[in-house]
Amino acid sequence: MVDTATEERLIDVLQSIANERNISFEMLLEGLEAALLTAYKRHYGSEANAIVIVDRKTGEYKVFHRRMVAEQVEDSKLEVSVKEAGAPYQPGDFYDEEVKPKDFGRIAAQTAKQVIVQRIREAERDTVFNKYTRKLNDLVTGTVQRYEQRNMFVLLEARDEAILPVSEQVPGEIFRIGDFIRAYVLDVRKSPKGPQVVLSRTAEGLVQRLLELEVPELANGVVEIMAIARDPGVRSKVAVRSQRPEVDPIGACLGPKSSRIANVSDNLRGEKIDIIPWAAELADFIMNSLAPAKVITVELFEEDGAALVIVPDYQLSLAIGRDGQNVRLAARLTGWRLDITSETEADAARERYLAERAERVVGEAEAPVEAEEAEAEQDEEAVAVAADEELRRKLEEFRRERLGSE
Repeated sequence: MVDTATEERLIDVLQSIANERNISFEMLLEGLEAALLTAYKRHYGSEANAIVIVDRKTGEYKVFHRRMVAEQVEDSKLEVSVKEAGAPYQPGDFYDEEVKPKDFGRIAAQTAKQVIVQRIREAERDTVFNKYTRKLNDLVTGTVQRYEQRNMFVLLEARDEAILPVSEQVPGEIFRIGDFIRAYVLDVRKSPKGPQVVLSRTAEGLVQRLLELEVPELANGVVEIMAIARDPGVRSKVAVRSQRPEVDPIGACLGPKSSRIANVSDNLRGEKIDIIPWAAELADFIMNSLAPAKVITVELFEEDGAALVIVPDYQLSLAIGRDGQNVRLAARLTGWRLDITSETEADAARERYLAERAERVVGEAEAPVEAEEAEAEQDEEAVAVAADEELRRKLEEFRRERLGSE
């Protein structure tokens, strides 16, 4: 055993570490006990059932040989007789006898050091994991540390490392080593090397959180974001509504002289943000979602989840947008398939859609009939094969009978 002063210093060290690193003192002691037991078995044999106990106040540790009290002893290493144990022990009780292995103090000191380092590392990993789990789907800030295979590694709070995978980076955004970056916590995973914090700059949640930072009405719930559709780095559409009639949700999000939305756009490196009013009526919501284009009318085909949107001839290209971006974002925002047509082509587009829909309905109706016919053909083939097998069997029996009679 080590001397008392050393044991007291060990307790002081453990308590200091527990306080500084925000680690459970009891967890450190339990880890120390488990490590000392492993060290004892490794050096003195694992046959005996040993336990190690560390005194929580003095730091003194003792090794005990634990055996069960039994009427008849079959294995002296695991059992002890009632007579040897003495009163008040009864059969089934544990009988602990202290042992003092030679030179165990030196081994214990080395083990204590190792377990403290290990437990600190484990506790810090758990602390980091729990911290960023609480920040899941929220914003974090950091600095760009390095790149590996185009994946960006970001240092958060000057000590925690996170990864911004290439799949979550916005095309065209360039960050240099040491640049400040704000990102969205997409996932937190446990790995053999410790917790892995996965960030995103493409997530729609990034737009929402940035707006909540800039717009007090969003943060306090007066204005609510109902849906977001995003083409990262280019444009986002955000549908909002107000819980109070006197509060304009669009004006609240834009801010004085559009300053609030400008700050959000700056954080997104110039991405344009369209704030549109949400509407309970689906047709109205679809009209709003296609802003800045003007819409004449919307015809809903609810069974197909599709809508025919009619716009003025001169608004057609605006409604569709460059490379179809405007209608694509509007479709994602509303969750409906949108077919845009000009006022001049509206009748022809409607007839074409109805004709295609009729063909589709007929095709769906014929599909079960064709399946039944195919199944009937398979059954007929199976019957024919079975008949052939029966005929061959009877001919073979007839041949054998005739040969036997001859």
